[in-house]
Amino acid sequence: MSKVIFIIYVADQHKSKTFYQHIFQQLPTLDVPGMTEFTINEFTKLGIMPEAGIAKILEKNTPQPSTGNGIPRSEIYLYVIDPLQYYKRAIESGAKAISPLQKRNWGDEVAYCADIDGHILAFAKTQ
Repeated sequence: MSKVIFIIYVADQHKSKTFYQHIFQQLPTLDVPGMTEFTINEFTKLGIMPEAGIAKILEKNTPQPSTGNGIPRSEIYLYVIDPLQYYKRAIESGAKAISPLQKRNWGDEVAYCADIDGHILAFAKTQ
């Protein structure tokens, strides 16, 4: 593998773009109808795709993403220099607090929240 794009399905692409733009403190590297991308590093991107767009691709072959809104099914675990700052920006942007910043038994210091679509975000720092 040379690059990875993790794509989350969202109810409102514009709202999610604004949410992540505030948290990451950067503009998206791609923002067109149907897809917004943020470059995390040279090999990794986070993509934001509207549920309606992916529903057309999935057709009736799987349950529609909108039927699972708010149900945590995955986690975006981000190593950052200041996890508390990212966590605070997420909460200010409408995220739901899940677990405050604390040292975890696997050695990382991590804060958890859920984004505006219910996707779990973890902001971590290795001790």
